[in-house]
Amino acid sequence: MTGQEDRPPLLVVHPGSELYGADRMLLESATALAGRFAVTVVLPGPGPLVAELEARGVAVELCPMPVLRNSALRPRGALRLLADAVRGLVPALRLLRRHGAAGVYVSTLTLPSWPLLARLAGRRSICHVHEAEQSAPRLLRRGMALCPALADRVVANSRFTLDVLTEVAPRLRRRATVVHNAVRGPAEVAPAREGLDGPVRLLFVGRLNPRKGPQVAVAALAELTRRGVDARLTVVGDVFPGYEWFAEELRASVADAGLGDRVEFLGFHADVWPDLARADVVLVPAVGDESFGNTAVEAVLAARPLVVSDHSGLREAAAGYAGAQAVPAGDAGAWADAIARVAADWPRFREAALADAAVARRRSAPDRYAAELVDAVAALHAPLPASRELLAPATGSGAAA
Repeated sequence: MTGQEDRPPLLVVHPGSELYGADRMLLESATALAGRFAVTVVLPGPGPLVAELEARGVAVELCPMPVLRNSALRPRGALRLLADAVRGLVPALRLLRRHGAAGVYVSTLTLPSWPLLARLAGRRSICHVHEAEQSAPRLLRRGMALCPALADRVVANSRFTLDVLTEVAPRLRRRATVVHNAVRGPAEVAPAREGLDGPVRLLFVGRLNPRKGPQVAVAALAELTRRGVDARLTVVGDVFPGYEWFAEELRASVADAGLGDRVEFLGFHADVWPDLARADVVLVPAVGDESFGNTAVEAVLAARPLVVSDHSGLREAAAGYAGAQAVPAGDAGAWADAIARVAADWPRFREAALADAAVARRRSAPDRYAAELVDAVAALHAPLPASRELLAPATGSGAAA
């Protein structure tokens, strides 16, 4: 491997410093790219992601940056977005000139200022799209397509993500590629317990917000209890600032349903493998679209039977696994049915999940992800397509390749 000083400098930009799904993918991406480039990661502020990056030998810089969030639709949020854009303008241009000779890797489509600034600084950029909200209003989706439209190249984390993006920006398909996420498994796979002695242990891992569907997990537990099935639910995750109201509502719904002794809220855990090892069945009940579904893959890697919402990228992430079931989103009865099927046929589901884990290790291998992502970023300096239109009106669904 060449020394850091011999590698072309690449700027990597990410909108957060936590350790949720998108942050973990940034960590994986930066690690992969650091094998080929001298990587500098730019974050908007401090957080646990900084230490993880530095532990892998990746340089980190902090810089104010405008991040497109739902709060930007409100006056106070819009003012903050503008203030961050103004405060970060000069520092961003300096970072681009100092660390972006090989290009700029923008890790989500919530950072449209960076591809624009990259153009001003004479740098190429690539946008890695992890978001896919097919149910969002078309005008909002066109606005969210601005970042990849301004970029020279696009990477999508699933076929579903690319299809959703190109429904509103069809010409992006010509300069886009799909690279499925890498998901690292546990150091050692612990098979699920041989018999379901005592309550069925259900697990939800993820952000506490309505789109992720923890309320569906609670409703499914309530339905199981009404049927006389002994089950418990563990919730691992916390809220994004501004969603505290939802956590309060979720806890209130647990109390109102008389499930206080059956639901445990553990908060955020950076290491979820011990939680998965204690679980019998993992639930990924997202109501909103998911671009891929890392938590679903983590469940498979941990050799646990899985129930996911039958839509969007979750369907793609769970496809081909015998221990996984896809059921209608939001239908508590259907979720209870799926969990009951696992409990009634536990030996078969347990063995299927164990076999699935071996398949998932191959599909989600970091080496595969690293090779594909590095190839995509290295193509930044290949000849560009002749047409570089931004957001031309879509004439069809854009689903065909």
